[in-house]
Amino acid sequence: MSDAEGKILKMYDKSKPEDEDLHDVSYYLHWLWGVVALLVGMVFWLCIALVNAENQRYALVSNKCADPVFKGEIDRACLRTVKSREHWWEHLWYGVSHIRAEMPEQPPKPRKH
Repeated sequence: MSDAEGKILKMYDKSKPEDEDLHDVSYYLHWLWGVVALLVGMVFWLCIALVNAENQRYALVSNKCADPVFKGEIDRACLRTVKSREHWWEHLWYGVSHIRAEMPEQPPKPRKH
């Protein structure tokens, strides 16, 4: 290699990338994706819990799990296995869209004369 080539290579030596910085990994994205996966898992779990709770609530409201032996009591084994609506998404939609409790229907008051 000649002197001129050596000077040119020395001049452009600082413009090449540093190899030790090429493989520097930032773990912030790993944490971020971990948190996103955790939150998605929690939302999925909460949806399952909401569907189960709404299924049991609707079964109690529609009187599908009345105990046949003891009148006025609830059959708890029925509550674990009842399918009060046809699809799970109906429970999820009702549970998400109805935030406040519904008031039971009041019988009409008798008129005073």
